[in-house]
Amino acid sequence: MSGVVTGGPRTLLRLEGLGVLVAATVAYGQQDRGWWLYAALFLAPDLTMLGYLAGRRAGATLYNFGHWYALPLACMAWGSFAQAPLLVTVGLIWAAHIGFDRALGYGLKYASGFGISHLGLLARPSTASSR
Repeated sequence: MSGVVTGGPRTLLRLEGLGVLVAATVAYGQQDRGWWLYAALFLAPDLTMLGYLAGRRAGATLYNFGHWYALPLACMAWGSFAQAPLLVTVGLIWAAHIGFDRALGYGLKYASGFGISHLGLLARPSTASSR
């Protein structure tokens, strides 16, 4: 499939996601905010999946918007320059979520379907037949 990463590069991208998850979580721990906020916001980027209610193209676009590292990085930079630590905190949680997704193999989506991403096809549960 064209546009899908496989083999060693796919493994490296997934490990990179794990690294982002760990680094962002450790940095969050240094923010002295309490873990309730982390837990409350960690899955918030997945609300972008609601875009699929408007169709595959809209869903992929909105999902990718919420799962693109540039936006939490911009949030962290803006928070740093504006001396708004809550923005830094939100950016760290957002980046941790994206890293978590990447580590699990959930990549940026193509409009051809939710299960098709730059990290490959999402595995479907097997329907093993009994022998």
